[in-house]
Amino acid sequence: MKTMKLEIVTPNGVIYDGDVRMVTLPGKEGEFGVLPDHASLVSLLDTGVITIETAQGKEIMVAIDKGYVKVDENKVSCIVDGAVLISDEEGTLSERLEEAKELLRKAQTSDVAIAAAVSKVESIKKKAY
Repeated sequence: MKTMKLEIVTPNGVIYDGDVRMVTLPGKEGEFGVLPDHASLVSLLDTGVITIETAQGKEIMVAIDKGYVKVDENKVSCIVDGAVLISDEEGTLSERLEEAKELLRKAQTSDVAIAAAVSKVESIKKKAY
């Protein structure tokens, strides 16, 4: 299956950098998915969860507050104010989930967006246990 490059960067450094099959992003106007060979675009990102399907088929989630994304045919670049990698191999999942929920609650956005993102993060916890 074809892949594309995904970068998620915060002021503190790179959160994710790798090849992916698909990424779903929390756009300002609603959630949207990006596949390889997607049309170029630039969009604002809202508080929420980025869902990544890696080249190996693994699902990774990253909680973010606001930022923006630039999509090219073979590369997606996300620049965000804050992010927490939730579904990775390092660290304990429960600590990451708590960090993600705290980041989402601190975001200065609509209560609905925060509630939806926190709900998505909590569903990860239910799947893991």
